[in-house]
Amino acid sequence: MGRITIEPIAYIENNYKEKFGIPRQSGLSESVISKVVFESDYKDPNYFKGIEEFSHIWLIWYFSDVNKKHIKPTVRPPKLGGNKKVGVFASRSPFRPNRIGISCVKLIKTDFSYKRNILYVTGADLMDGTPIIDIKPYLPYTDSRPDATNGFALDDINGKLEIKCSDELLIKIPFDIVDGLFETLKHDPRPSYQNDDRIYGMSYGELQVKFQVKENELTIIEIE
Repeated sequence: MGRITIEPIAYIENNYKEKFGIPRQSGLSESVISKVVFESDYKDPNYFKGIEEFSHIWLIWYFSDVNKKHIKPTVRPPKLGGNKKVGVFASRSPFRPNRIGISCVKLIKTDFSYKRNILYVTGADLMDGTPIIDIKPYLPYTDSRPDATNGFALDDINGKLEIKCSDELLIKIPFDIVDGLFETLKHDPRPSYQNDDRIYGMSYGELQVKFQVKENELTIIEIE
């Protein structure tokens, strides 16, 4: 067979400027708003006719920040402590042959008034600048399987950490992103196999946030 060429149709824009801190799955941080900004080839609104009738959509995207040299048959999922190996096709690891990801996100608004059409979504687990290669509507009657099992990927839908932030630091966080930042932090950005009280740092929008976790409490200790 010949080679397959896939071109991005859009790019994501959000406050996740680096891989550390991005939610491990889509839908975990519903307060984080992302923009799907389409390339100029897709400025015709007819591409999106009827999309507002769906509450959720699938984003099919490309792990553009992953080195293909690191692709191997097995991976060490963080959920298993980083010690146990499973097959790459039994995981959602970014280190996969074609580096394609899928995410179910909530569609909250559309904007077709500019040269590049924009979809506003929540719950995306993508880094800023990630290329989108396709979009499809989410259909609950066929895409949802209530009897499906999670395997080794345990549920983490509600988060597990209580966030502590002093008033002095809180005023440094722009009002429009504070909910998204706190929701991201409550799901514990640390690797699953690192359960210690060291100081961690992550980028969120224009901020550099440093925090420390002790038991079930995450304390923000510095914001730059």
